[in-house]
Amino acid sequence: MLIALNKPYGVLSQFTDRSVPPKPTLAGFGLPKNVYAAGRLDHDSEGLLLLTDDGDLAHRLTDPKHKQPKTYWVQVEGEPREDQLQALRRGVELNDGPTLPAQAERIDPPALWPRDPPVRFRKTVPDAWLAITIAEGRNRQVRRMTAAVGLPTLRLVRAAVGPYRLDDLQPGQWRPL
Repeated sequence: MLIALNKPYGVLSQFTDRSVPPKPTLAGFGLPKNVYAAGRLDHDSEGLLLLTDDGDLAHRLTDPKHKQPKTYWVQVEGEPREDQLQALRRGVELNDGPTLPAQAERIDPPALWPRDPPVRFRKTVPDAWLAITIAEGRNRQVRRMTAAVGLPTLRLVRAAVGPYRLDDLQPGQWRPL
C-alpha cells in the first residue's frame, strides 16, 4: 500500500508525540493502520508525504543511494539573482558538507491553499517562488541551501517525490496511489 498525504503546516511526520503540550501528528487524519511515513517532512513544511506498509518500498523511496528526486516549491525572502540560482545548481557548502547540485528555477507563485498561520508579509522586502529539486534528503536541507545563498525560506511545500505528485490534494487529504 502506498498513500499520498498533503501534510499540513504544523503537523509532525509521525503518529505519536510525547511533548507537552503535544503537537498535531499523522494520527489525526484517518489513515489506514500499519502505514508509516516513507521519509520526513519538517513540522514547518507542507505538502507531499508518502506513507506505506511496505518496508522495501520505504527504503527505495528514502535511501540516499536511490537518489529519488524531491521537488519543492519554495517561497524565499528577496529577489533571486542568477548567481544565487547558479550556486544552488552547482551545490552549496553546508556545515555538514557540500550538497549535490540541485535543479533550481524561478516560478510564478503556485496556486496553493492559505497557510495557517500566514507567512509574514513585509512591504519593504520582496519575495519570490522557486522550484528546487534535490536528490538528497538531509535535515532541513532546502532551507539551509536557500539561506546559504542569501535567500531565507518563508514557506516550503513538497510538490513531488520521484514520480509521485501532490496534484490537487488539499491539506490533510490523502489518497491511495
